[in-house]
Amino acid sequence: MTTPVLRIVVADDNALLREGIASLLEDAGHEIVGRSGDADDLLLKVRSYKPSVAIVDVRMPPGNADDGLVAAAEIRRSYPDVAVLVLSQHVEPAYLLELVGDDASGVGYLLKDRVREVREFVDAVERVAAGGTAFDPDVVKMLVGGHRRSELDDLTDRERDVLTLIAEGRSNRAIGKELFLSGRAVERHVQAIFQKLRLPESEDANRRVLAVLALLGK
Repeated sequence: MTTPVLRIVVADDNALLREGIASLLEDAGHEIVGRSGDADDLLLKVRSYKPSVAIVDVRMPPGNADDGLVAAAEIRRSYPDVAVLVLSQHVEPAYLLELVGDDASGVGYLLKDRVREVREFVDAVERVAAGGTAFDPDVVKMLVGGHRRSELDDLTDRERDVLTLIAEGRSNRAIGKELFLSGRAVERHVQAIFQKLRLPESEDANRRVLAVLALLGK
């Protein structure tokens, strides 16, 4: 199955990283429609070009604080058809929770170190563009470790492992490879998770997003 060409805006005040990300994505066959070095220009580019995905650094001018995150949240509110992948230098779970809000579809949060894993990074961009998730494993583990929710108490340790990998955006096949499980075993665990979290009957893709929200305590 051919991946559609994505229209992407890349926003980072570090010109070297910004151009490096743009180059990686162009090499993967996607189109860079805008490059931004600050949050205000990012919003202008998104409004002007209506990209498929905006890739955003958390800390950007003009304030050099969480301006990028604020802009990313604004994009999700004002342009729901634009997927957002946020890059952060450090593990900051609160930023992920703020970005997700009440809808985990079409959103990602990765540490910048993940960009070095080129194929994984491109996969993450393509996944959020398709309405999936791409949450950094380190951030997810921190949330799971210190944030036990009552609705998750019925999950077995293996089901919790599977749900954590779903939150990272892994496919059933990738989950099976990671946990040394057959495809049928992974599907059984996924369906058990849906049942234990009392998720309404719908397409599995949507139920996966709802399961991620449950994991994040939403």
